[in-house]
Amino acid sequence: MKTYLRILQYARPLAAFLPQYLLYTVLTIFFSIGNFTLIIPLLSVLFDKTDKVPMQAPDHLPSFKPTIQWVTDTFNYFFADVLTTHGKMGALAFVCGVVVVSVLMSNVFRYLSLRLLAKVRARVIRNLRRDLYHRIIGLQLGFFTGERKGDLMSRFTADVQEVETSVVNTFTAVIKEPLTIVAYFLVLFHMSVPLTLFTLVLLPISGGIIATIAKRLRTQAKQSQKTLGTMLSVIDETLGGIRVIKAFNAQEYIKGKFEEQNDQYARTSRSIDNTRDLASPFSEFAGVSVVAGLLYFGGTLILGGKSALDGQTFIGYVILFSQVLTPAKALSSSFGNIQRGLVAGERVLSIIDTEPAIRDRPDATVLPPFERDIEFHNLSFSYGETPVLHDVNLTIKKGQTVALVGGSGGGKSTLADLLPRFYDPSGGQIFIDGHDLRACTLHSVRDQMGIVTQESILFNDTIFNNIRFNTEATEAEVMEAARIANAHDFIVASPEGYQTMIGDRGGRLSGGQRQRLSIARAILRNPPILILDEATSALDTESEKLVQEALQRLMQNRTSLVIAHRLSTVQHADEIVVLQHGRIVERGTHEELVRREGGVYQRLSSMQTNAALV
Repeated sequence: MKTYLRILQYARPLAAFLPQYLLYTVLTIFFSIGNFTLIIPLLSVLFDKTDKVPMQAPDHLPSFKPTIQWVTDTFNYFFADVLTTHGKMGALAFVCGVVVVSVLMSNVFRYLSLRLLAKVRARVIRNLRRDLYHRIIGLQLGFFTGERKGDLMSRFTADVQEVETSVVNTFTAVIKEPLTIVAYFLVLFHMSVPLTLFTLVLLPISGGIIATIAKRLRTQAKQSQKTLGTMLSVIDETLGGIRVIKAFNAQEYIKGKFEEQNDQYARTSRSIDNTRDLASPFSEFAGVSVVAGLLYFGGTLILGGKSALDGQTFIGYVILFSQVLTPAKALSSSFGNIQRGLVAGERVLSIIDTEPAIRDRPDATVLPPFERDIEFHNLSFSYGETPVLHDVNLTIKKGQTVALVGGSGGGKSTLADLLPRFYDPSGGQIFIDGHDLRACTLHSVRDQMGIVTQESILFNDTIFNNIRFNTEATEAEVMEAARIANAHDFIVASPEGYQTMIGDRGGRLSGGQRQRLSIARAILRNPPILILDEATSALDTESEKLVQEALQRLMQNRTSLVIAHRLSTVQHADEIVVLQHGRIVERGTHEELVRREGGVYQRLSSMQTNAALV
């Protein structure tokens, strides 16, 4: 119930539609009940064999009162008047006309309520998906290393869709059907208290069984949504790694992984459908059983002379009571359907409720423009229980280029990720001009940094928009950035120049072209601090040369932190820092480090030189 109410909060402001929806619903119920209560006078006319139908009608038009008796007396007044004036044929025509008008009004108000509900449904889903997207955008980088991308995608698509179909669409059942059942029983109590009490004794039994079915559905739905997320992850990995799959002839292997999850999802869905479909037949069987018992019990009362009901009123009572089965069946079906949606809603809300580990403090200040230096002071960092950096102390003066080198797993990329606060250190501090970064707003910290990584992160958009990304740059400024990045020539040679679409993740471009677009984007941003993470390691010689030239231009007059495996790309750095097992083991210029006998840098340099000669 808590989850359901939270989902409905996304329809706020409720005051904008709830009173109107309740009004339409009440009027729909009023006219719907009227359709069936008119059967009693209709039967009175049809079954009466005398010239005059006996009527208990007031001799004057009753004053308005919000009661069932007022409705009954008002109808009987007009019915008796028509019967007296026009006879039985006139009364028959009158009742049929009233039935037609009543059905028309019932359907008009039902349509208006459904139209209003469609607006609410669209609002709920829009707001829910918006909050989910905004939360995911705000979560720290570490969150995504522990989550499957396919599972996150399933929350955006399948889970939100399930919320729409199973929760929001049942809103009408949650409000309308209970109101309808209550209204029917008020009329039934008005007609006969003993018969209605008899039916109420049997209804809780079927309600308890339906509640048991709903509980079982909830458990199955959790397993189903989890399996769907895993299956979507397999699909995402397949699409992202299709080249490797084909190169290793791994089609059958990856098919097996998919089939396993697909079969499990199918089995779980089948179990859910079987359990859910049990609710509706059972509620119908229980309802018909109650009607049969009602017929027997009421029949014995009438035949034994123990009831004041006449035959046509009793038939009208039974017909009216049978209509209670429709909203009761819809309500039981809704309770079954809603369980899957509530599980999906919990999965979506669990992400929305996740608080970012990296966020602004309440008293965070704006980082002033970079003037002097960057200082890593006694820095330590761990991924969970795994230590990555130990007691790192490093100062980078403004305008310097500092290179981080060392073997894989040494902590180079982690150290670089701490500077823009993708992560916060487990111990120690990072200062820019003496300002602790954790005391500054994330936006102001990252606004002073440009990042070029080994993997060029581009978007399925035009070349122009990828370079201009999140800036207000003019066309001339974009073109100038592309020239500096050695990208202008291949751009103008593209089919539509700067308006060429580059495909998903820049798939229509070569690795060197993608990298140069990333550099152009960084140039346009014009950041005072630059982070280059293996920016040329995945390129061929020709592309590397073009990219390296672009990087040299980008690094001019900037403070740069460079991570590189190829030592030839960092020989001109002002300082080279060698990391090993999360600790700084050597530091100095290229010339100083290659002369250090038995040093780590000298060994790495010799290995790369020998590899180049071979």
